[in-house]
Amino acid sequence: MSLKKTRPLKIYLGDLTYTTVTLATEAFPLNVGYIASYCKKLFGNDVEITLFKYIDEIDKAVNENPPDILGLSNYCWSHNVSYEIFKMCKKTNPNVVTVWGGPNFPIDFPSQKKFMERYKEVDIYVPTEGETGFSNVVKKVLKSNSVDEVKQQITQSPIDGCISRNEQGQIQCSISTLRISSLDEIPSPYLNGMMDKFFDGKLTPMLQTNRGCPFHCTFCTDGRDEVNKVNSFDIKRVQSEIQYIAEHIPKNTHSLHISDLNFGMYPRDIEICESLAKIQEKFGYPKYIKCTTGKNQKDKIIKAIKKLNKSLRVTMSVQSLDPDVLNNIRRDNISVDHMLALYPAIKEADLQTTSEVILGLPGETYSNHIQTLRDLIRAKMDEIVVHTCMLLDGSEMNLPEERKKWGMKTKFRALQRDFAELSSGKKVIEYEEVVVGSNTMTFEEYINLRILAFIIFVTNQGIVFDAIQKLLREQDIDVFELYYGMLTNKKNSSGKTQKVIEQFKQATIDELWDSPQKLLENFQKDSEYKKLLDGEAGTNVIYHYKAVVISECMDDWTEHVIKAAHMIIKNSNNYNDELENQFEFIANYCRGLSHNVLGQDRLDTNPEYEFEYDIPSWLSPKTNLKLNNFKLDAKLKISFQLDDEQFKMVQDNIDIYGHSRIGKSKTLKMLFSDGGQKLWRRPLVTSDQTTYLCWND
Repeated sequence: MSLKKTRPLKIYLGDLTYTTVTLATEAFPLNVGYIASYCKKLFGNDVEITLFKYIDEIDKAVNENPPDILGLSNYCWSHNVSYEIFKMCKKTNPNVVTVWGGPNFPIDFPSQKKFMERYKEVDIYVPTEGETGFSNVVKKVLKSNSVDEVKQQITQSPIDGCISRNEQGQIQCSISTLRISSLDEIPSPYLNGMMDKFFDGKLTPMLQTNRGCPFHCTFCTDGRDEVNKVNSFDIKRVQSEIQYIAEHIPKNTHSLHISDLNFGMYPRDIEICESLAKIQEKFGYPKYIKCTTGKNQKDKIIKAIKKLNKSLRVTMSVQSLDPDVLNNIRRDNISVDHMLALYPAIKEADLQTTSEVILGLPGETYSNHIQTLRDLIRAKMDEIVVHTCMLLDGSEMNLPEERKKWGMKTKFRALQRDFAELSSGKKVIEYEEVVVGSNTMTFEEYINLRILAFIIFVTNQGIVFDAIQKLLREQDIDVFELYYGMLTNKKNSSGKTQKVIEQFKQATIDELWDSPQKLLENFQKDSEYKKLLDGEAGTNVIYHYKAVVISECMDDWTEHVIKAAHMIIKNSNNYNDELENQFEFIANYCRGLSHNVLGQDRLDTNPEYEFEYDIPSWLSPKTNLKLNNFKLDAKLKISFQLDDEQFKMVQDNIDIYGHSRIGKSKTLKMLFSDGGQKLWRRPLVTSDQTTYLCWND
């Protein structure tokens, strides 16, 4: 008699997130939801499947009621905790079949062999799409006549789409690319109710409309040739899922994740955006849409995003603008010139942009990284985010020969928010390996470029310092010089700002460890683990200190920006009394927008200034006229205020992520999806008894 005749096969599937200090990874566990839906379709009542997102819940479940099969996702932010859960489950049920899956798995066989030898509590690894590989494991287990025969079933021969062990413990593979070309073979985990329990007011729904990526970037786990083809879900199904999510979403949840790797790049994405726009109009949701927009076809992307009421930013995955560096990472099939040339069209559509850059790529130097940043700022990108190059299992860049070729010098750092103490007493900390030097860049250069990235990240805040940037450009001054001046003239800043920059520098150095063993050993100490709990360690340093600036010393930072810009203006060839006068009004406008947006008394502190120029009209993207064309006949009094909607938006996110620096960092990350327009103060003109908004967003 087979095992399935005795009782349903008990399966636990988890895509885990930490919640120790705040919610670390907020997306619904859609990936394991797909696997569960596919297995229920194939095996029906022969399987009983439970989905998990929270670590404490699965910790309790594997100890009190262990499953027959435990399948967990393997990402860099859940790697160590997943393995600890495997070990715990093996102790309570030695016969459990443990299955790991996800992209963070080596692509060369020697490294795969080492991986499986290292993680002995993992019976099977599914390195490509999980539905087929995992269902093949379930099929094998269901053939067993008893629990005692399960091990024999999974070891006697290779399992299609998996890496496993034979009876002698040797690695056996059958990992031909098992991808489902017709994705609608996978039942929707939304429409069948499997996602319902995750509408809990904490997590953010995730939507997937296609799978695959046509690009080959060596730093990415999705750059492999075997996942090159893009397969899509039926658009009517996608529309039904959007409707379902909107009908079930709690009132305090404002965001939606789209997990497509190049959203907006395909013709049908316009239709999807139209469906989302209708949902927004009907339900007021989503206010923010998080996704990675396409790397080519930006004209199509603009057309699609224009339909979404500014809830989605155009993401420019630039990484570098140096041709040699782009060639080194197999990124020469993405037109950088086309990307940058589209900025005027993006602004004309009144959309926000984010440009992502990677520091420490193969062949990168201090000077060509600086040039990349300079060119992006010249192109007027709204937000520039610089990531440190991370070496991932499953990426071509992490191959031993690639490391050696580029002389990569690496360190290890704890991942932000990703740590917990399990019921076993074990403290689990996630970490990443990052490139901090190479045969073309020194460690000192790396640190200086990190500080510059921080200054740009905080200061290039869209509407807050738009006026200063525009005035500099009117005088033919390279705006990059403002940020570089803030880096090289830190001593001219106020005590608070100078202190934050120095703290950021030290934290950037202190977060690095020579080995993962030393990192993990350190944080097992109660005193060091407390630093993680208190936000003194284990944070995303650049986001953390951005939150410190905005929540604790934004007024001082604004004065630092004003002082640096004023110095450049005074040294320019066009400096005169009129320009000095204009600059003072511009400075006050920036002071008003940025003042106290996160303080408890933020609704009660509304700064007012008088202006001789119509600055809001001058800032309109529809005009190219210089500021002196906007001189007023009489002074205009503007009050800078936060409205009730803004207050609620901030408060809802703080309620989810917490009042700590870490929580506020997460809140700001969510609010900046639109450039922070819903965060910064609004200029309100008061004329006699009439009050009106200076701009409409």
